[in-house]
Amino acid sequence: MSNRNFSSHQQKIIKRYYDSRDQLDEQKLAELVTNIFLATGKKLENHWKTAGDVMTRMGVPQSRIDNVMNKKDPKVLAMLVEDIQKKTVKLTPPKKEDKPVGGE
Repeated sequence: MSNRNFSSHQQKIIKRYYDSRDQLDEQKLAELVTNIFLATGKKLENHWKTAGDVMTRMGVPQSRIDNVMNKKDPKVLAMLVEDIQKKTVKLTPPKKEDKPVGGE
């Protein structure tokens, strides 16, 4: 997909998506709290895996991620989400690569 050439319009849409990715991830993590609370079995495992991926992408400190993932308690995840929303957790997202959107 990296070899694909996108139109100017498509490039702008993709850029806006990635510019607001941190907000989308924050919302996704908040939604996962509810999903985890309600899910069972394989879906529950998948939601926890997704939560770990989202926390990593957001730049949540590894110690907090480990704590949440080891306990696998939706209340602990909810407290982390609350801390993120209050901005009491220092997020250090991975460095973004400067690639052209069109894959050139």
